This record gives sequence, C-alpha cells and structure tokens, in this order.
Amino acid sequence: MENSDPLPKQAILIVNTASRNGADAFEPARDKLVEAGIDLIDARAVDEPEALAGEVRSAVDRAPMVIVGGGDGTLSEAVDHFLGKDAVFALLPLGTANSFARTLNIPLDLDGAIDVIANGRPRRIDLGAIDGDHFLNNAALGLAPVVAETVPQGLKRSFGRLGYLLWAGWSAASFRAFRLTVDDGKRRHRLWATEARIANGRFHGGVELIESAGLQSGEIVVQAVEGRSLAKLGISYLASALKHPRRHETVREFRGTRMRIETRPRMRVSIDGELGPQTPFEARAVPGAIRVAAPKSS
Repeated sequence: MENSDPLPKQAILIVNTASRNGADAFEPARDKLVEAGIDLIDARAVDEPEALAGEVRSAVDRAPMVIVGGGDGTLSEAVDHFLGKDAVFALLPLGTANSFARTLNIPLDLDGAIDVIANGRPRRIDLGAIDGDHFLNNAALGLAPVVAETVPQGLKRSFGRLGYLLWAGWSAASFRAFRLTVDDGKRRHRLWATEARIANGRFHGGVELIESAGLQSGEIVVQAVEGRSLAKLGISYLASALKHPRRHETVREFRGTRMRIETRPRMRVSIDGELGPQTPFEARAVPGAIRVAAPKSS
C-alpha cells in the first residue's frame, strides 16, 4: 500500500554499535539526520545487543518514527515492537549483508539512507513469521544457519560478505543434504535439498535469490535448492548473483499464506541471519503489518 504523505520529522535514533559499522556510524548519523531536518527526540548508542529490545520498545511509544541502525539481525529483532503501533520503522543499514535494505531499495551508504528518512514516504509492508517470531526479509535452512552459528566474529568484521563466503566454503566440506517437506495446506511436497529459503523479501546474504517474493504480496515463498549436490548449491548462488538465464533451474518454489516446514534430520533455522527454532515449524505471512520509511520510487 503506497502513501503520498511525507514521513514524520520527529524521531528517535537507536544504533547497535556492536554491528559491523555501528560504532563508527553513530555520531555521523546523528549529526547528518539533524542537518537533514530530522528533530531527534533522543539518540541512543547501544553496545549490549540484549538491551536493544528494551530501547526500541520504549521508543515506539515516544516518537512518530524510530530509526534503527544495524545489520539484518538487529532490524529483525526490533521489528516485533512496531506491531500494532503507529510509529514508522526507519533503518540505517550498518551490517554485513544488509539484505532488507536491498529488498526495500534503500541505499547502503549513510548519506543515501538518511536522504530516504528525510525525503521518502511511509510504506506498509508484510512481515514473515516463524512460530510467532516475526522477520523482515528471509529465513533459511541448510548451510546458512551453520555458517551463522560458527563464523568467527573477526572474519565477519574484517571481510564482511567475503568472510561469510570463505567460511561457507570451509563449512561445506562437512555439510550433507537433507530431506525437506513443505506442506502448503493442499499437499505435502517432499524432496532432497541443500538449502531452503523462507522469504518475505528478495535478498538473502546480500544476493537477490528469491525474485518472486514481495513485501506486499501477502504470501511467503519457500525456495529450495533441490538435490543432494553441494556443487549445485554453489552454482545456484553464482547463477543468481550473475543473473544467469538458467538460475531458476536449480531451485523449486512453493508459495502460500501459511506453510509447515519439516526436515530430516531436524535442523535450526536462521532468521535474518540469527539462529531461530528447530524444525518442524510453521511459516506464515503477516500482511500489512508495519509501516517503513521507503524511497519515493520504491
């Protein structure tokens, strides 16, 4: 649902300074927001991730717009507190992959993101939910949660997305394909897979993988890299990154408003880069759940 009204000019800024670029970005972001005409009621630098939820919960009741700076995990953790509230959710992409910002067409540089907050428009979007845990963009089963759980923080901070790719290559040596079952309410689909993406948005790991997903579709897309070959998983990522015409041949997709996901063996899901529950679980779409600050042309 599009809105021609301008974004609020009063806001609270909350930055996760433990995110990859958060510590360096906090003061410049605060100053640039004021220069852009945003009246900051408060500005908080949060260096303890467990304190972030309380800061956001308080902010959404005190300001018409709350600006959260951090990576995809930070944003996903914050989003639950906007449900049922009038506050607009604005973001500064300060993480490694910044998949949600890419999905929303928000520039990844600080000046570009602040321009959206100052001059963009409110846009109502869907959320995804896994067993009641709401997420913005994407969840995954397979190699991605293994990488999220084990990647050294030093590698992640120093090399960003390249660090993830290097660790994924290392982790793949001991990874095995799994049996995936997707129940879309009409039938149970069973297949071998090396990865399954549960998507509200198009990007995963900073790469546009699920092109059929949409933030206003009212549906969840489950995209599985079918088969038992890890080489095929690598080809799937490469073909998607290069926009090769055959990129869709490596995947199989299911879509619906509510789906049950099972695996054998049981596996943990990665939700916007952070570890979530084990299978089996229910994934569902939550249509028009929150308002976000988006570019005029998104």
